[in-house]
Amino acid sequence: MSTLHINGKKNDFSDIVLMPGDPVRARYIAETYLNNFVQVNDTRLMLAYTGFYKNRRVSIMSHGIGIPSASLYTRELIVEFNVKKIIRIGTCGAVRDDIKLRDIVISMGACTDSSVNRIKFNNHDFSAIADFDLIYNVFLVSKKLNIKVLIGNFFTTDSFYNDNIEMLHILKKYNILGVDMETAGIYGVASELKVQALSICTVSDHIMKKEFLSSKERESSFNNMIELALESIL
Repeated sequence: MSTLHINGKKNDFSDIVLMPGDPVRARYIAETYLNNFVQVNDTRLMLAYTGFYKNRRVSIMSHGIGIPSASLYTRELIVEFNVKKIIRIGTCGAVRDDIKLRDIVISMGACTDSSVNRIKFNNHDFSAIADFDLIYNVFLVSKKLNIKVLIGNFFTTDSFYNDNIEMLHILKKYNILGVDMETAGIYGVASELKVQALSICTVSDHIMKKEFLSSKERESSFNNMIELALESIL
């Protein structure tokens, strides 16, 4: 059951897919955490793998950068491959003074400057929110593993490079935990198609402090976030 963007077969994917943005990180997760994994997609080098984590079958697939790319892959996984749960495990920026690089933040909801959900929602505001059960499971695992997480509101933007300092102060004023480019779009697709979705991110950039992790550090230094997601699906 290949699509234009996924060359997998009908049963190649688990019902739950963990989705980093970066294909290299998808490969890293499969090689580091999964047993008996096989590669199930390489179209456009958007790598996907299916294997077992502690006897639970799970798939890992990259979703690329931005709402259009993430929404496209999320929709095809749900509609064509019968995926029921999507967990984004990505990176984000931060604006709050108390948030540091490598902190783990979980998106309860996502504001956005994108029009994608508004267009589909008859030009009204749409509350892009996570699935409560998925949040609750990750929260319980974080307590069990003694990993600190922050749960709250995200801001999903269409622009990675943006010099609008006024907007950054507004995000800080409204207590935004993380700034990313995908979460609001993924939540919109999941809500429309009636599946569960959650976005867990590791802070890779502090926008106000101009601190950031290198591309190499982004590939493989997010093990706590990965383990939280994997343990939460057992």
